[in-house]
Amino acid sequence: MKQFMVFVRKEFYHVFRDRRTLLILFGLPVMQILLFGYALTTEIKNAKIIVIDNAKDVNSEQLIAKIRASTYFSIVEGDDMGAAFRKGEIRCAVVFPPGFGNDLLHGNTAQIQIVADASDPNTAKTLTNYLTAIINDYQQSIQPMVTIPYQIQPVLRMLYNPALNGSMNFVPGVIALVLMIICTTLTSVSIVREKENGTMEILLVSPFNPTYVVLAKAVPYLVLSLLDFIIILLLSVFLLDMPVRGSLVLLFMESTLFIISCLSLGLLISSVARSQQIAMLMSMMGMMLPTILFTGFIFPLENMPLPLQLISNLIPSRWFYFIVKAVMLKGLGFGAVWKQTLILAGMTIVLLTISIKTFKTRLS
Repeated sequence: MKQFMVFVRKEFYHVFRDRRTLLILFGLPVMQILLFGYALTTEIKNAKIIVIDNAKDVNSEQLIAKIRASTYFSIVEGDDMGAAFRKGEIRCAVVFPPGFGNDLLHGNTAQIQIVADASDPNTAKTLTNYLTAIINDYQQSIQPMVTIPYQIQPVLRMLYNPALNGSMNFVPGVIALVLMIICTTLTSVSIVREKENGTMEILLVSPFNPTYVVLAKAVPYLVLSLLDFIIILLLSVFLLDMPVRGSLVLLFMESTLFIISCLSLGLLISSVARSQQIAMLMSMMGMMLPTILFTGFIFPLENMPLPLQLISNLIPSRWFYFIVKAVMLKGLGFGAVWKQTLILAGMTIVLLTISIKTFKTRLS
C-alpha cells in the first residue's frame, strides 16, 4: 500500500505541474456547463415579430400589450412584412384586420392573421403556439361567462417542472456530457504520456504490480473529478436554478460510480492508443457524439429505430442521465434507480477489467 500511495502522489505531481491539464480539468467543465446550460433549450425567447395594427381600437391595443409583455416576443417597428421576412429580421408577424374590436364585441368572432417563417418549421410551430395561447388567454379574460351549454375544459398539471423550464431537462444531460468528456479525455492520455516521455520502461522494470500502475493513474483524476462535480452542481443550482429534491449523498455516490466508469473507459483508450493525439481524438470526439445522440436529453430515444435504441444501452451516460433526473428533479431514492445503478456498476467492472487486461507489460 505504501508503494501504491507513492505512485498516486507521483500522478498528483504530474497533474499539478501541467497547466493544460488543470485548464481542461477545471476551466472546460465550468465553460461547458454555462454555455450548454444557457444555450441548450427548446424554449424560444425574444423572437422578433412585427405587429401590423389595422384596427387601432381598444381590443387590438390590449392584445398587443399582452404580446409585448410576454418574454417570448420582441416587437420590432416596421410595416413592410414581406421585406422583413426576406431579410430574416423577423420570425413572425401578427396582422389585425380593420374593425377587429367591433367584430369581436358585436359579431362574437374576429380573425387575426399570424404569419410565420416556416423555413425553420419547429420554430414556426412553437411561435404560433405561443401566440395562440396568448390570444386564447385574452379571449377568456374579456368573456368570462361562456354561453355554450356544455363545455369540457382540460386542466393541465405539469409534474416536476410546472414552469416548463428547459434547463430542467438539459442540465442533467450536460452534467453527464461534461463528466464523460473530461474524465475520459484526461485519463486517456495518462498511460500514453508515460510511453512518449520514455518513463514507462522505468515503471515496467520496477518491482511494482502493473495493475497498481493502472489504478494509481485513476486515483488523482477520481479525486479531482469529484471536485469538478461539486463545482458543476453548485453552478447548476445557483446559476441555472436546478433544484436538488433528492438525497445529495445518493447523488454524490451515483456520480462517483459514473466517474469511475468514465475513468475506466479512459484507461482502456490509453492502453490501446499509440499517441496522445490519437487518445485525445478517441476520447473527446469519439465519446462526445455518442453521448449527445444516445443519452436522451436532446433527441428522444423512443423516436429512434430499434437498433439505435439497443446501441444506446451501451452508453454509460444514458443510465447516469436517468439517475440524475430521478434524484434531482423527482426526489426519488435508491429504490427507483437501483436497476440503472446495477447496469452502471456492471459497465464499470467490465471496463476496468478490460483496461487492466489490455495494459501491456512489454514495450514493442
